[in-house]
Amino acid sequence: MKRLLTTTLLAACLAASGCAGTEKALAGPKVEPAKVEKLDGSDLSKLTLTDKAVERLGIRLVPAQPGPANMLAVPYSAVVYDTKGKAWVFVSSAEGVFQRASVIVGSLKGGVAHLTAGPDAGTRVVADGAAELFGAELGIGK
Repeated sequence: MKRLLTTTLLAACLAASGCAGTEKALAGPKVEPAKVEKLDGSDLSKLTLTDKAVERLGIRLVPAQPGPANMLAVPYSAVVYDTKGKAWVFVSSAEGVFQRASVIVGSLKGGVAHLTAGPDAGTRVVADGAAELFGAELGIGK
């Protein structure tokens, strides 16, 4: 009986240590999902996300479109507001790279924000996930 108990405990210990090693090996090196770099001479930052982070956040990009009366049209979901009420959108200059851009909302209609000032037409704007990028830029949740 004593021998059976010893063998069982030994097997359990080996199995537990083996599993722990496997979990560590599967985890691999720690990779930060987002890198935030302050831009010189500005309060703004450049955010670089891993492909997995972009997928998890559900980032969806759309081109800013020409709108009525020389305005620019973007989904209203793209617009975020800071604590002072200033409006922003996130633009993407490359895959997984995002930066906040100042905008002025002239009007809203049917889920579309018509901007009197903002990025150029055709600029890729974050339509879904802008609030999450804003939080990452400001360090909310750290």
